[in-house]
Amino acid sequence: MSDRPMLVGIVGGSGSGKTSVAVELVKRLKRRGVAPLLLDMDAYYAPLEVVKGRFGDRPINWDHPHAFDLELMAAHLSSLHQGNPIRKPRYDFTISDRTGWEEPIPPGKVVILEGLLLFALPELRDQLDARIFVDTDADIRILRRIRRDTRERGRSLESVMEQYEQSVRPMHLEFVEPSKRWADLIVPTGVENRTALDMIVNHVCGRVLGSEEGARV
Repeated sequence: MSDRPMLVGIVGGSGSGKTSVAVELVKRLKRRGVAPLLLDMDAYYAPLEVVKGRFGDRPINWDHPHAFDLELMAAHLSSLHQGNPIRKPRYDFTISDRTGWEEPIPPGKVVILEGLLLFALPELRDQLDARIFVDTDADIRILRRIRRDTRERGRSLESVMEQYEQSVRPMHLEFVEPSKRWADLIVPTGVENRTALDMIVNHVCGRVLGSEEGARV
């Protein structure tokens, strides 16, 4: 058992179900007496003016590391590892810009982070205590992305398809898929893989609560 918060990173392609896995893990851990802090990498997109400056005359590629405020996220992970609270950025996808900051939040015993590039970037990857990769077929991922972006983010079907072809798929092949090699555990099919979720919860509870409590199902 450790007094230092445990940082668990969850990575997968866009639409892989990594958010669903993260939310399910939070529910299961709460039932075991652990209340994790859940962070999403999407909240750490850089302010719009910063992103525009980085890409210049080129179209903005929202799946490239340059679209993110990596220094801030790395600093926040370091603070959480030390048990210090952070103020998470607020991000509005309808205007593609940061809109403010959340109230200070402490890490607790476990922090679960999910995002595309957590493993691809050493400044983030090296701070994680456990690394999970959600592996889902490409056809399922694109269908989920279309559903999410049209319903939740006000995007047109044409714009979603164009972005997928021009940036999402190329960046997945360049950054996300290769980062699978850094994973401690690969979870096929995502949240439907109940056995993998059981293993993750038992491992986390074993680390933060002690081996006897962690072994309970």
